[in-house]
Amino acid sequence: VQLQAFGGGLVQSGGSLRLSCAVSGRTFSIYYMGWFRQAPGKEREFVAHISGSGQSTDYPDSVKGRFTISRDNAKNTVYLQMNSLKPEDTAVYYCATGVLYSGSFRPDFWGQGTLVTVSS
Repeated sequence: VQLQAFGGGLVQSGGSLRLSCAVSGRTFSIYYMGWFRQAPGKEREFVAHISGSGQSTDYPDSVKGRFTISRDNAKNTVYLQMNSLKPEDTAVYYCATGVLYSGSFRPDFWGQGTLVTVSS
């Protein structure tokens, strides 16, 4: 299974960015997809997940209302639309594929990460 994330870059505070992640090597539509991020010196944190059908999503309070996860099962691709970006959103963003277990997204494969830098 391979995941390729792209779309990161430098954006000003208040700006927007869309990340994409293409998946190959598994039946994309039956697995949950998610995004995580890791800022310098911090632990990796959950950002969003979406069910296989795309009908169920979840976000932590830190990004709720600003970030939107979506997927295109015909293209085996998941997206993360990030609006109203803040400097504290600066991190390496990772996409992942996996399952939902006890209400939590449990990835089993990860992408390589894409850097998002938000300037103040």
